[in-house]
Amino acid sequence: MDDLAIVELYHRRSERAIAESDKKYGPLCRSIALRLLGVREDAEECVNDTWHAAWNKMPPDRPRALGAFLGRITRNLSISRWRRDHAQKRYEGMEVLLSELEDCVPAPDSVEEAVGRAQLSAAISAWLDGLTEEDRRLFLRRYWYGDGVKELAEAAGMGANALAQRLLRLRRGLRAFLETEGVF
Repeated sequence: MDDLAIVELYHRRSERAIAESDKKYGPLCRSIALRLLGVREDAEECVNDTWHAAWNKMPPDRPRALGAFLGRITRNLSISRWRRDHAQKRYEGMEVLLSELEDCVPAPDSVEEAVGRAQLSAAISAWLDGLTEEDRRLFLRRYWYGDGVKELAEAAGMGANALAQRLLRLRRGLRAFLETEGVF
């Protein structure tokens, strides 16, 4: 079933919308949640919460890219869950990703004080637009979707160490870009 038909099911308040969403985008959403949380049961809860959130957002929302819409909900729910449970030291997946990026993205308090979240987002988008398609894809798969270095290295046809160095250069490039933009 195509995305427009699934969105229409949500708008008609048909419970079939959830089943179709899970059939088409369940694996993507589970993958995002599992990479961020590292615990299968918690990831499954976030995916179930994704369907509930989608049900509440449509209507009025009518997303053009349903996969991105559901993936974003899953990611945000997973990050919220990770933050809530982080004090219990249950999750390592998100902690690793955040520690890799902490040197190039300022802490949330300083971002809000200096330029606000919208400016940081715009600066990162501009930096991503300037990357090659492959670098942009690698960066997003690692830091948005939480893909593992080994998995990315295999997909890119390179060694894990070479990919780790490439990601390091990308993070340094992001930091330098944010500094030139006055965000850092």
